[in-house]
Amino acid sequence: MSGRGGGRPRGRGRGIAERSPSPPAPSSSSSEMDVEPDVLFEFVHVLKGDPRGIQRLPDSFAEYVGGVRPRKMHLREHSCGYCRWIVDAIYDARGKMYLNIGWEKFARHHSLQAGFILVFSYFGNRDMSIKVFDESRCRRDYHVDRDSHDDSTDSEDDECCFFAANTCTEVSSCSPHR
Repeated sequence: MSGRGGGRPRGRGRGIAERSPSPPAPSSSSSEMDVEPDVLFEFVHVLKGDPRGIQRLPDSFAEYVGGVRPRKMHLREHSCGYCRWIVDAIYDARGKMYLNIGWEKFARHHSLQAGFILVFSYFGNRDMSIKVFDESRCRRDYHVDRDSHDDSTDSEDDECCFFAANTCTEVSSCSPHR
């Protein structure tokens, strides 16, 4: 059982960002975002050049989904499960996989820059989450900011997640494990 709610997404549902059916259920652990469906494939991607341009995914991932070749991927920033971004996946003649239309809006909305490190987690059924680490190698944290949005606006980004803080003081990816 995946733990996701059934039914249609709430809200207007226009544009590239669509709301998930329900926010993650509270857990008894210290962090609600630690509970994820089973990760089937995970990889690291360093943004080089224009972070809003087409992004080539690793060959091993393209081979992993090769039998299916999804035409669209549903992306979300890992710490914010509220919005999903539909991004076109395209393939060249050699079977290389790229994120194309929709990636620019995801990158702009999350203020991605060259040098950022992205950790992609693939859960199957075209669903992926992305952890964003900035140039200082600290993870960026995003949250839903409902108070800053007016219900009368038509922005496709209404009630989506926005940069909240750098979590390097809480989570250090460079700390030795003991």
